[in-house]
Amino acid sequence: MHIFRFLNLIKFREYNAGEAKKWMPIVVFLVVMIYTGSKALQFLPIPVYTIFKNLTIILIAYGEVLWFGGDITALMMVSFGLMTLSSIIAGWTDVTDAITNVYGTNMTVITGYGWMAVNCFSSAAFVLYMRKRIKLTNFKDFDTVYYNNLLSIPLLIVPSLLLEDWSVENLSYNFPPLERNVRLWAMILSGASAFAMSYASAWCVRITSSTTYSMVGALNKLPIAVSGIVFFGDPATLGNVSAISIGFIAGLVYSYAKTLPDDKSKVFSAFTQSVNDASKSSEKPR
Repeated sequence: MHIFRFLNLIKFREYNAGEAKKWMPIVVFLVVMIYTGSKALQFLPIPVYTIFKNLTIILIAYGEVLWFGGDITALMMVSFGLMTLSSIIAGWTDVTDAITNVYGTNMTVITGYGWMAVNCFSSAAFVLYMRKRIKLTNFKDFDTVYYNNLLSIPLLIVPSLLLEDWSVENLSYNFPPLERNVRLWAMILSGASAFAMSYASAWCVRITSSTTYSMVGALNKLPIAVSGIVFFGDPATLGNVSAISIGFIAGLVYSYAKTLPDDKSKVFSAFTQSVNDASKSSEKPR
């Protein structure tokens, strides 16, 4: 990023220790989200993981009601339910297997659910707190990217050096001579993509809302599923097609709910008003 700023391609504020200290909880949530997500995937099938990630959208929407005085309409709840239903249909076989394993007291799967629970709460905390800090500090998009990446580097490197296998044998296994250049270029492209994703995420959270950002994250899996059927020969089964169709319908319902909200369908409007009234009364001098 400093190279791009030197070339006058981007602009972001200078490092400030006070701002970094206030931003550190966000980075902690980010690192916990990344780590627990990878651990959950070690124990749970991807479809089950996706279902819980989609359920996190409801947790984030509820958090916005508390922190930002937002409202959740009935149509939004319908869209959340449709998105979750889409994930369940897509991974029905893996879901039933996972349920059977839980009832069979398979500790490996239960451990996966534990990691998944921490991942859901850390994901919600990361998105919600990042939006709150962006509003308080008036961070621009590249400011957010800069602090997220700069502060997360030590939190990721130190555990990696302590817990991961950095032996020559393991490096040779992961980077065999015949594929070393290809894998290095793949890492470079992955890093560039991560930078673009980080910028897009910061922009989306700042411009829209945490809930919309999470909903878009769930919807972006649908084009991947379609491309798998069209370009990579994945079977176009009734379950796959139904899941993709329901997912797109969920996106349309959410877009409609955000564009044309119906005041009469607000689910948490009364709750939001009571929270706001309580906060105002607590601020009055006694």
